[in-house]
Amino acid sequence: METVAEIRPRLSPHYVFRWEGSQNAHILLYPEGLIKLNPAAAEILKRCDGERNAEAIIADLAVSFPEHAEAIAVDTHAFLEAAFKKGWLRSA
Repeated sequence: METVAEIRPRLSPHYVFRWEGSQNAHILLYPEGLIKLNPAAAEILKRCDGERNAEAIIADLAVSFPEHAEAIAVDTHAFLEAAFKKGWLRSA
């Protein structure tokens, strides 16, 4: 069985990820409602394209946000695990 670090995450088909101006945030839309994302969650989800695994996502985030490099790996792994459990993400 693959670990979260090995999986190439992508958005589950029941969700739509987009910027919502009225919320001033990125959101996940789903049939029952929406989830307002914090900026860190949005940056991670932007990179969940089914091509990159967690380590590639972390490496890209570290380049984009070097001032947060120490926390990125821990926070990204925790977010990915939670997003898989909630059904937001699936393996490519």
